[in-house]
Amino acid sequence: MRSILKKEKTLSQNAHNNLTAYFMIFPALLVLAIFVYAPLFLAISKSMTNWSFYGTSEFIWFKNFALILKNQLFRVSIVNALKFVGIIVPIQLVLSFLFAHVLKSLASRMGTFVKSSIYVPTVIAGVIASVIFIFIFDYSSGLANVILGFFGVERQAFLADPKLALFSVCLPIIWLGFGYNSLVMFAGLINIPKEYYESADIDGAGFFTKMIKITIPSLKNTVLLLCINLVTTTIQLFDVPYVMTGGGPLNKTITPIIYLFNSSKSNDQSMGYTLAGALLVMIVITLVNTIVFRVIQSDKSADD
Repeated sequence: MRSILKKEKTLSQNAHNNLTAYFMIFPALLVLAIFVYAPLFLAISKSMTNWSFYGTSEFIWFKNFALILKNQLFRVSIVNALKFVGIIVPIQLVLSFLFAHVLKSLASRMGTFVKSSIYVPTVIAGVIASVIFIFIFDYSSGLANVILGFFGVERQAFLADPKLALFSVCLPIIWLGFGYNSLVMFAGLINIPKEYYESADIDGAGFFTKMIKITIPSLKNTVLLLCINLVTTTIQLFDVPYVMTGGGPLNKTITPIIYLFNSSKSNDQSMGYTLAGALLVMIVITLVNTIVFRVIQSDKSADD
């Protein structure tokens, strides 16, 4: 009899806990439904129409998707986005990894000052950073050309040369994200148990051995987090390339978001066409991040 009562009490307690859990997550689910799922469903439905702000919409199935996939400029923008990913993501990861070690070696007061200093670019708007680097890359009196002239190198049209424009746009993007990525990498670095390194010292392991066998594997989850964030934001680049080059020269820096922004203002295409392009960009982001997840598989903490 007691066991039956105890079992009923346990079931009642579990039901109460489940009800409490559902009650706690309900506000988050409601916000997601209103601001994520409902707009996504609406975007999918409108992408299959020739809907615009000025007329009625007609259901045309996947015609918008076929049209935008056939558009050469859209395909170029996707390739450019992948080029940005191939340049920005590795550089950001390497620089933040190296600078995190610098932060770890600094004294507490100096470290606090440096961490605060490098985080400043993170809070600067992309438009402001773009204007700053436009002056730096100015052909006639920009700082970059002044430095080149000091070494006897001729002036370069950084933002007008198709060979240099892509890399020139990458620099302010790297500068904007360097502080945040370095601090995240630093947080992962200081969370590695000191016992790992002490054991390695006892075994006579050198600096590079400890880095390869301990540091890099222990930072796998941190690197995965940064990769997902960098890939997602890089494919969606808009403000920096739009302000600095407008997508030029010769469409070398046009991104999918710039293309969709321009098409949304064009009278030649409907908003359904633009929404179809946005959904295709979302699919590209999902595919690239899936590859990242497969390449860098996250691990559970050793303390779990």
